[in-house]
Amino acid sequence: MSKNTEHECDGISVGLVEKKLYTFAEPPNELTLASGARLGPISVAYETMGTLNDDKSNVILIAHALSGDSHVAGYYSAADPKPGWWNTMVGPGKGIDTDRYFVICSNVLGSCMGTTGPSSTNPATGRPYGLDFPMVTIGDMVKVQKALLDHLGIGKLLAVIGGSIGGMQVLEWAISYPETITAAILLATTTRHSALAIAFNEIGRQAIMSDPNFNKGDYYSGPKPDLGLALARMVGHVTYLSDEVMRSKFGRRLQDRDNLAFDFEANFQVESYLRHQGSKFVQRFDANSFLYITKAADYFDVGQQHGNDSEVEAFAKVKAKILVISFTSDWLYPTYQSRDMVNAMKKNGLDVSFCEIEAKCGHDAFLLPNERQSTLINRFLDRVSEEEKHDAL
Repeated sequence: MSKNTEHECDGISVGLVEKKLYTFAEPPNELTLASGARLGPISVAYETMGTLNDDKSNVILIAHALSGDSHVAGYYSAADPKPGWWNTMVGPGKGIDTDRYFVICSNVLGSCMGTTGPSSTNPATGRPYGLDFPMVTIGDMVKVQKALLDHLGIGKLLAVIGGSIGGMQVLEWAISYPETITAAILLATTTRHSALAIAFNEIGRQAIMSDPNFNKGDYYSGPKPDLGLALARMVGHVTYLSDEVMRSKFGRRLQDRDNLAFDFEANFQVESYLRHQGSKFVQRFDANSFLYITKAADYFDVGQQHGNDSEVEAFAKVKAKILVISFTSDWLYPTYQSRDMVNAMKKNGLDVSFCEIEAKCGHDAFLLPNERQSTLINRFLDRVSEEEKHDAL
């Protein structure tokens, strides 16, 4: 690891990391998706950190949420002002300790952060896919991750870890590849979207598709549907927070003024904050990717897809040790959904640990510094590692 004097590194951060690319499914060997469509070639962006041990038994795969990417921790350069999205959790001596574990994080299929998605070039036309990109599922995303691991020569994972939509990927791993993973860590996630979650996603999609610049998804050579995407992000961001954190952070405080302006500008701080979040998002994310990934999340249903409408039957395939963590203020994926998941797992006699963490920050709590979450994950990984060593003797 290079010494980086501009930010915290040795003992605190993994330091400098590099985004890598693996391409597979070249025609005529395209990947068959859940929809029946065939897609190829597929490029997948990924990053690794830590050291792979001799028997490759210390590998942890981290699955990201909706707008995440492969840049889970560390920095791209000495001048990089911002670390990876989970830098507080991944690194030397942290909850996911890169002094002990070899960590992999890849960008999901359908995204716009290096992995093939609707903004990628369609080899049949030489232009971006747009809405010609096939619909993808959480299962398709995991198939791509499995292909990457096969390429890296990794046949067994110590753990797969993910929150939100990342947690859905972890569930898919545990059910579809039970022999491949030893442990699964699920954070702020669900086995299927509620009507409420689907409704918020649909509002976001309609905001994008109603933008005058959407042009049926073919906007890459002209103005982009920035207003629609910004609005979608604003709606989504509200679901990631909680009433308590919004009340304490904003209340009804005015933005840069002492009195109401009697206009439609951002009079309140919370209005200004949401507009800022929307404008930041359009600078880094693709509107079509938002459509595809939210739809994949809405389609996800463990019981329907793996257990004849029974989650208990679906979890009968699982062999991994499991840690489930929920958060008290998460109203997007509330704790009752985690409890239902855990109950279905326990009916199969699975080794399941569950904890609800007191947190004020809403659904985003799993992404924020939290000593209890870090300790739970660290100790769970310790236990799994020790039991694996014991079983190998």
